[in-house]
Amino acid sequence: MTPGYYERITDYLASGGFVMFPLIILAMILWFCIGFRIYTLRRGSLINLRIAVSKAVSGELPKGSGIILKAVYAAAGEIKPGVGDIKNRIDAVFGSFNVEMDKYSILTRAIVAVAPLLGLLGTVSGMIETFDSLGDMTLFSQSGGIAGGISLALFTTQMGLVVAIPGLLIGKIMDQKKRALEIDMQKIKEIVVSIDAEQNSALKNIELNGGVL
Repeated sequence: MTPGYYERITDYLASGGFVMFPLIILAMILWFCIGFRIYTLRRGSLINLRIAVSKAVSGELPKGSGIILKAVYAAAGEIKPGVGDIKNRIDAVFGSFNVEMDKYSILTRAIVAVAPLLGLLGTVSGMIETFDSLGDMTLFSQSGGIAGGISLALFTTQMGLVVAIPGLLIGKIMDQKKRALEIDMQKIKEIVVSIDAEQNSALKNIELNGGVL
């Protein structure tokens, strides 16, 4: 980064007044939250869910770090012939995944909502200073005059929108991905419940036949 470019950045930040530093902090927190959600909401594999569950039950499914593979392993581990209430057990297991997928989503939405308002606050403060300068005519002695003062005041609104708009768009994409993962997890639950029912039915037939296959 050239010295001139660095100076332009520092001048831009300084021109926005006291709200620029909080906006920068919010931007850093926002992108941390976005990065965490992108990492957390990885599917992990494009394998067919029914095939994945079957392989997990037989122990043939390779380990993975994606949320779907974790859900498949967790749900398959609840298949216990002779033990009922599998739906509630899977719901309890999936509850931790839902908490993980929701992490930082509220904070992301809060920053997206607050950043433009904070930028507007900086603009209002800048406009007040601009009109105060008109009272003693000091603004006319400065380069840019009234237009220059208003231009500086609008920097914070611009910065607030720069922080909020990407966070809003990416946040919507992450929410849609979360809903798609929740649908897949519901399908996994249904598949596992059906396999558990088949195994329980087979176990009952064996018991009725006196333990003879």
